[in-house]
Amino acid sequence: MLGEAATTEIAKNKDAQGFVENKKVAKAGGEVSKKARLDLEGKSGKKISKKRNYLKKVQSIKRLKK
Repeated sequence: MLGEAATTEIAKNKDAQGFVENKKVAKAGGEVSKKARLDLEGKSGKKISKKRNYLKKVQSIKRLKK
């Protein structure tokens, strides 16, 4: 959520228009989020992102017939 909020705020401040500008803004928002995560992990001594936080891979995907 921090990355999304940072990206939204940066986009508003820079008045980002179009794909290329918004791609740069999204990268900057992700960097803000990454720095915050690494800082928290360093100060708490615990990993924030763990394997159990992710969804398991779906074994089979049913597709609609054309």
